[in-house]
Amino acid sequence: MSFEFTACLVVVFLMAGFGAPVALSMIIGAIAYLGISGQDLALAGEQIIQGIYNSFVLLAVPLFIVAANIMNAGAISDRLLQFCVAIVGHLKGGLGHVNVLSSLIFSGMSGSAVADAAGVGNVIIRMMTKEGRYNSGYAAALTAASATIGPIIPPSIPMVIFALVSDVSIGYLFIAGLVPGLFMGLVLMIVNRYLAARMNVVVEARTPLREVPMITMRAFPTLMMPVILLYGIYGGVTTPTEAAAVAAIYALLLAAIVYRSISMRELTAAFRKSAISSASVGLVISAALIFNYIVATEGLPTQIANQLSSWNLSTIGFLLMVNLIYLVLGCVLDATTVILVVVPLLIPACRELGVDTVHFGIITMVNLMIGLITPPYGILLFVINGTTGIPIAQIIRHITPFLIILVGALLVMTFFPDLILFVPRLFGYSG
Repeated sequence: MSFEFTACLVVVFLMAGFGAPVALSMIIGAIAYLGISGQDLALAGEQIIQGIYNSFVLLAVPLFIVAANIMNAGAISDRLLQFCVAIVGHLKGGLGHVNVLSSLIFSGMSGSAVADAAGVGNVIIRMMTKEGRYNSGYAAALTAASATIGPIIPPSIPMVIFALVSDVSIGYLFIAGLVPGLFMGLVLMIVNRYLAARMNVVVEARTPLREVPMITMRAFPTLMMPVILLYGIYGGVTTPTEAAAVAAIYALLLAAIVYRSISMRELTAAFRKSAISSASVGLVISAALIFNYIVATEGLPTQIANQLSSWNLSTIGFLLMVNLIYLVLGCVLDATTVILVVVPLLIPACRELGVDTVHFGIITMVNLMIGLITPPYGILLFVINGTTGIPIAQIIRHITPFLIILVGALLVMTFFPDLILFVPRLFGYSG
């Protein structure tokens, strides 16, 4: 490692230690590197502009953010929850199952764990804690755990960014997330059923059968969004970026015309919130593009790949090591930063060791989503705390069983890649 790169890392960590945003720390660290090494500072701007202009897929990120915010503002989640209650609400731990099922469906629309937790998650927590049905900490913990499914089932904002830095097909990444996402939902439901029985939670009344068709019809337009997106992408009608535009327009049509549940003020607020979120993600991406240029200049990806090859690691050994790295980094960094900075270092090693990149991509997503709920810095824990007022300590007290089962699911995906690659192969993937 050169003196210049060492100085760059020192600047990054010092700034982050003083509370500066990670993106700003990376940009200033990169400028320090270029200055000390005597390179033209204009390289930073050039790398950022070229990286963004050559990445049409990046347009999907703000479009999916817009779609999620419109759905949250337009009360679309209310119809979704009524449908979920009708389907699984009468089972033991029914409202907990509703929590997980609503996340599974909502994840097929938003592509964001934070949007899931802050939107439909906020509503379901109120339902679960009404009249003391569930402990508030338990409801919040389950909501955080189920929100991790959001970026696993397509569409997925983190997958779009992963495809940007790894040159992996976004279409195959999307479809590879279907089975793992459903698997995560299943194991969460199993744990919820067990814990609900231990807590002796009262079973909810079954929705009258005659009401189910009407509830389903009211939710039908909402339920069609994932179908439209997946058909558009895998039917060859749209690219993933165009599908994101369809999602945003469809969400607007549902909220404004079909359900008439969003005012102009709410719509303006949704657009403003989307612009702020998109700018935040864009700043991190911009910082990572110049930082990745520095990493490539230093030859770190090749060095890491050669080092790992010299260790004679098996495919499973490499993935287990990566799991450990991701789980640690996910506790202190957001998913976007890890994908943009760490993944480019590991992709050459993946190819050198014969690790399937689509399998590696899904393993990366699951790891980083688990990091979002890992104490003490799990972002989703703070999002739910901020939107509901439930103390962080209460949420952390109940999150452990969900963390354990999700790590168990991750290990199953690690040891059995066919669980991830089965569906992509049906669609022609040759990996």
